[in-house]
Amino acid sequence: MRIVFVGASPLAIATARMLLARDHEVVVVDRDKAVIDALAEELDCGFLLGDGTRPAVLREGDPKGTDFLFCLTDNDQTNIIAGLVGRSLGFDRVVTRVESEDFEHICLELGLTDTIVPDLTIARYLADIVAGQDIMELALTIKGDARVFSFVAGEEDEGPVQELGLPPKSQVVCLYREDELLLPDHETRIKNGDEVVVLSHSDSLPALRERWGHCNNR
Repeated sequence: MRIVFVGASPLAIATARMLLARDHEVVVVDRDKAVIDALAEELDCGFLLGDGTRPAVLREGDPKGTDFLFCLTDNDQTNIIAGLVGRSLGFDRVVTRVESEDFEHICLELGLTDTIVPDLTIARYLADIVAGQDIMELALTIKGDARVFSFVAGEEDEGPVQELGLPPKSQVVCLYREDELLLPDHETRIKNGDEVVVLSHSDSLPALRERWGHCNNR
């Protein structure tokens, strides 16, 4: 696979090293020439000098030929803008890092559904360990053709869950409403702003993406 990183942050470089060790093609975009020069001596990957929020720079990263765009600078606003620009240019999968939880829901509303909040993710994982749960066990249950898709409901999606009009082999498994987990039944109604989580067969993903845009799926 081919992966482009916006920002040479410690997280980006650590991830890049792992991907290079697995024989993936990696390109790092950064505006600091000194940083790129130093990394070029230790990483066998491509580099682009420039501002990753600029369309002209990201076009050089070959959007159509890239599998993932990781926006991992140390600035939330920069990552969000780079993610939006990357998505508009046609990068297949855009992953955006934000440190502030305040931006997480905003990213979802903007369609940046592959958003990571590192500290929050680690905190949840540690809390689950204390509770005797392991999030990795859940990841192992998503096997074969099963996929998880999530989107933020709009006004047009409001109404009973069963009237959402999902494609075949898809089902709403839970909702998040202002951070409250809801397990839907036949009486549950979707409201504008709800984050809807769907368990789906991989065959149904194109239809889900066509209706709700790019997804956060596994």
